Amino acid sequence: MDDLIEAARDVQDRAHVPYSEYRVGAALETEDGDVFVGCNLENANFSNSLHAEEVAIAEAVKQGHREFARLAVSSDRRDGVTPCGMCRQTLTEFCDDDLEVLCDDGEGDVTEYTLGELLPNTITQETLE
Repeated sequence: MDDLIEAARDVQDRAHVPYSEYRVGAALETEDGDVFVGCNLENANFSNSLHAEEVAIAEAVKQGHREFARLAVSSDRRDGVTPCGMCRQTLTEFCDDDLEVLCDDGEGDVTEYTLGELLPNTITQETLE
């Protein structure tokens, strides 16, 4: 199994999910090989909840990273979870369309996408000008 998927699985135990009970972990690999992880953090006001991918990218950016190679996402249900639309848009702020997105389908099964496949025609700085 890919080490990045394993990192995404491992961080799920730290998720705070008292409402949905749906644990998600994400592991984001920088171009130079560093890995930053994140888990979902729910809030009673659901709009204030943080998604695993957001937490991972925030930690990486906070540490000065701006170039990313791969993202792995896993849920405790091993259901092939993909980043939601909001997380996809956040990723496009920092990642190219060719970012590899690995989605955990279960024991050893991974579906691979690119960010561009998951979110074509995204909103960018150029589209806002």
